[in-house]
Amino acid sequence: MKYFLTSFFIVIIFGSFIEKQKPVSIIFDTDIAPDYDDVGAMALLHAFEDNGEAKILATISCNAFETTAPTLSVLNTYFNKPNIPIGITKNTQPNKDCAQQWAQAIVTKYPHQLKTNGEAEDAVKLYRKILSSQPDKSVTIITVGFFTNLAGLLNSTSDEYSPLNGKDLIIKKVKQLVSMSARIDSGKNSGYEFNVVVDANASQKVFNEWPTPWIMSGFEIGEKIHTGIRLINNESIQNSPVKDAFKIALAKDNNTIGRNSWDETAVLVAVRGLRPYFNFKKLNFKIEDDGKDIVIAGDKIVYLTFKQTPEEIAGTIEDLMMHQPKVK
Repeated sequence: MKYFLTSFFIVIIFGSFIEKQKPVSIIFDTDIAPDYDDVGAMALLHAFEDNGEAKILATISCNAFETTAPTLSVLNTYFNKPNIPIGITKNTQPNKDCAQQWAQAIVTKYPHQLKTNGEAEDAVKLYRKILSSQPDKSVTIITVGFFTNLAGLLNSTSDEYSPLNGKDLIIKKVKQLVSMSARIDSGKNSGYEFNVVVDANASQKVFNEWPTPWIMSGFEIGEKIHTGIRLINNESIQNSPVKDAFKIALAKDNNTIGRNSWDETAVLVAVRGLRPYFNFKKLNFKIEDDGKDIVIAGDKIVYLTFKQTPEEIAGTIEDLMMHQPKVK
């Protein structure tokens, strides 16, 4: 009986500990326009916050295309969090458009506070403002786009928010970086991947100098995970910018199997960790001037490999993508 009671109280205490785990503090950096897996990633992020698993500190665009800040505003507003800070690169490049017009469609249809990119905060300044206000080693940065803003953060100097330079501020405040980036082609030790190639100079700087632990979901992971079909066929979901974005883009792609879920995998592991979804290997990359990534010796990066099947992971991701706004 004594053993039973002791075990019982251990279970109760452990269960309470799990329940009281702090939400993961997230800054989300995205190129949200050229592809719509970013929309799925945003849906996951809001689902995690509504479930108490994450806290969204800011949503930031690394892409200067005209719909990016308004799109972030649409999605934050839809999920009843219109006041989440929004930042954008103030460079004119990279500027990658939304050829499928899904972003233009949801910006036209749904309410949002930010009508133009010009109304968003400067990305690097927003990074510095948010990071300086957070506890040490507490922030997870998720990047599912270009490394433009992170290179800018590394290059930044002391300002009204912190006397620290960018690298020291990152060391002090960031717990880890989680990215959807890079590619290892079958039978090779290298590849070309969009997020790395578009701003190769920024990628080189970040891959060379980033000072915190780094988890990476490579192209070949999300490539095999398809989502969106269950979402668009779910008749109980109406007037959703998430559903609309996938419905428009899948139709224009003549896609009947679902979109590759690159960006969603980064959000999933940033919040819930690798297990039970993924295994990993440790490696490092050198980025060539043209953006080609080449595996080199090292253990700087935790690089995802499959543990569950792509279909199992797709099920988890799409369940989260269908999350509806929390009623306040």
